[in-house]
Amino acid sequence: MPATLTDQNRTAIAEKLADIKAIQSLIIDNEQQFLSECSDSHLRKRLEDMLEDDQKNLDIVETAITQYGIQAEPKPTVQEFVSHAKDTLASSRLSMYEKIAQHELLKHGQVMSGLVVHKAAQVVGKDIEEAIAPLNTVNFENRAHQEQLKGMLEYLGTLELTGQEPQQGLWARVQDAVAAATGIVGSATTQTSNKESADVMDLIFMDHQKAKTLMSEIRNADSADQIKVLFGQLYKDLLVHAKAEEAVVYPAVKPFYGNDDTQELYAEQAEMETLLNEIKAMPSAGDEFMAKIKQLKAMVGDHTRQEESTMFAAIRKNLSSEEQQQLGRLFKESKQSLQSQM
Repeated sequence: MPATLTDQNRTAIAEKLADIKAIQSLIIDNEQQFLSECSDSHLRKRLEDMLEDDQKNLDIVETAITQYGIQAEPKPTVQEFVSHAKDTLASSRLSMYEKIAQHELLKHGQVMSGLVVHKAAQVVGKDIEEAIAPLNTVNFENRAHQEQLKGMLEYLGTLELTGQEPQQGLWARVQDAVAAATGIVGSATTQTSNKESADVMDLIFMDHQKAKTLMSEIRNADSADQIKVLFGQLYKDLLVHAKAEEAVVYPAVKPFYGNDDTQELYAEQAEMETLLNEIKAMPSAGDEFMAKIKQLKAMVGDHTRQEESTMFAAIRKNLSSEEQQQLGRLFKESKQSLQSQM
């Protein structure tokens, strides 16, 4: 039997990530709608900042899904919920207070979904923890947004009941809560710069780290079935990574990285694909299998060191930050397409 197997747990996590993405898109739609309906300057500024965060966070969710390596559709129940929620919040019968209250519940749900995915990742595999690490930022910001939304609800509720604004000390309390929540985010990898999205080097490096983690897990696995699951993910991840680099990254860097060095990268990945298919056809146990994994680890190590040293240096020297991020978006889109095909 070929050494590939799709683990039900990994499939379930992929579906949960798709649910998170669908709800994140709904959150953005809601905030755009609120801004179109809201004339209060206190609320508009907070909604504008929240919308900016959430648009960035949708990109982070998409990055985490791509790094995870399995493209899935949201559950039918989630798709139905999103459709129903859009209709409900578009209703003119609801007050702004009632709409924001529903929105705060969505934020709470996103926080819980993010936490559940991380807990599941700890159970299923270290490679999953690494792939979805960017979601930490989304979780912390959603918690901060919850505090803001609670303050907005107190403001709107008081205004609707009395026709007067509450004491302004409210906003200072909300801002203190937000500062406390978001202070933790400063150390997150996705917040270490003012970049709007991950650049091509961030994405390639994350792929490399995940592949190394998977190979380590394979070498320490307790059963043949566990090895099949792990190698199945490694096989897909490495092929998708290689094909996306060959389609997007290598043609872009070749003019300044040089023909010989670029061709060397192509050749290394062709050798890697051949070795992957050899391993795939082997029984997933025994010394011969592990020897091939060791050979693959060395091959991937040599290849990633070249990319992370000389190729990354060439990219930093020759491409602007905007160009690096644009190349990252193209690389991610290519990976998403390939993952869907696989």
